[in-house]
Amino acid sequence: MVETSHDGGLDVREMPPRGYYLAAEVGQLAGVSGNTIGQWKRRGYIQASQSADDYPHIYAYQDVAEAMVVHDLLDHSVPLRRIKRLIARLREENGRGWPLQAERLYVPDGPSSKNPVYLKKDKKLVDPDALTPWHYVIEAGNLQLIAEQLHRGGWVVRALPNLQHIEVDPDKMSGKPSIRGLRIAAEDVAIIAEESGHNVLMTEFGLNSRQIRDAVEWWGAVREFEEAA
Repeated sequence: MVETSHDGGLDVREMPPRGYYLAAEVGQLAGVSGNTIGQWKRRGYIQASQSADDYPHIYAYQDVAEAMVVHDLLDHSVPLRRIKRLIARLREENGRGWPLQAERLYVPDGPSSKNPVYLKKDKKLVDPDALTPWHYVIEAGNLQLIAEQLHRGGWVVRALPNLQHIEVDPDKMSGKPSIRGLRIAAEDVAIIAEESGHNVLMTEFGLNSRQIRDAVEWWGAVREFEEAA
């Protein structure tokens, strides 16, 4: 993941892969279907860092974050072919396992946004497809925002900004989304709420109405990603 230094730059320290996710679980957090995650893996946009070439593919927390950056670039109308070239060039230059989290990218607003994505260093913007030497560019603040959103529940936080009780911690329950501060899966809470009602969760699990509400809203939102595929 990416940390912001005191001067606003990127202080990038890659950690070993953490957490364990199947493609469908990555999709829930990255805002796309599990099939899309599988396609992105096969085409080299992301990797399955916990399983190498074994099947089923097991992804790490960092792979989920990388998928969120890919989704963010697509939402800025950056074509997949340019993203792939960008990833290949970054891996060649910096050798990092999750290159999109290691650089500062700039995607301009307006009509021209359907074409370029630039790399930025020393206040210069350079097209990574250009033949001339290029310098390195998603803004540090946006990378930090993606990291915070993933920790709070993933892509759905953009649609549900008031979520307060969902937590995604790669060192807790193998990274499974859970109730903040508790070792209770958010998905399980939502399913029990649907099948048995809120009172069971309050009396047997000690949850309050706000925790249950957040789990139900989170689960309802992430299921829509698969249904929309």
